[in-house]
Amino acid sequence: MHNDRMIRASMLLGAALAGALALGGCSGSDQGAQPETGGTPTAPVASTGATPYLPVPDGVELTEPGSQLAVGDHAVVAYHPRQEQVAALDIAVTRLERTSIKDFSAWQLSDAQRGSTPYYVRARIENVGDTDLGGRAVPLYVVNEDNVLLESTPFASSFRPCPSTPFPEKFAPSDIARVCLVYLAPDHGDLVSVSFRPEETFNPITWTGDVEKYVPPKDGGTSKSGPPQGKGGTRGGRGGAFAGKGGTRGG
Repeated sequence: MHNDRMIRASMLLGAALAGALALGGCSGSDQGAQPETGGTPTAPVASTGATPYLPVPDGVELTEPGSQLAVGDHAVVAYHPRQEQVAALDIAVTRLERTSIKDFSAWQLSDAQRGSTPYYVRARIENVGDTDLGGRAVPLYVVNEDNVLLESTPFASSFRPCPSTPFPEKFAPSDIARVCLVYLAPDHGDLVSVSFRPEETFNPITWTGDVEKYVPPKDGGTSKSGPPQGKGGTRGGRGGAFAGKGGTRGG
């Protein structure tokens, strides 16, 4: 399990985004899995006729690990939000958007941060298990052009273009959440795919598709937020400008 660095909400974005841009700042034990890039998206395949990789409620059919999906496709997945819990989610990644670092112009940014490319990932997620996941992090990552997993950057308060928050305080079985997550790709990097990969031994389920330019709503969709909480970052990397503990590749 990787370690999350908590940064006080009162800090400036320049400090908080350091976690999101730290190429080795949030390390995880994700080495040795299959690559996540390449190949043609395939329709989701339910693992019928076989024992599910985790126990899920009757009638829940899990998507085969390693499935390569297109934006808009659903995947039914299971994971351990805590060691003693099993969660099951129906996830559909619905939209990928590229935006400008100017969206964060209200804060003081370092040169490295100004050199990142922000992306918004939108998804529809239904709780199809029997565990309340209120307040839990959304288990989706972005894979960049270097095949490195990037974590989302959560915000301490409202960020109108893309809230990038955990699940609601109550996210009970059968509840549905429509989420938007912010990811920062260092060095003007690319969003190659979105990945569900809860642990190092899991063969990731990925979504690929066109990355569209973000268009603000007519009311402006401007930010009135506090600084990000600093949890976002990389699960692996090349070692770099900020805290370099080293880490793992996305696949």
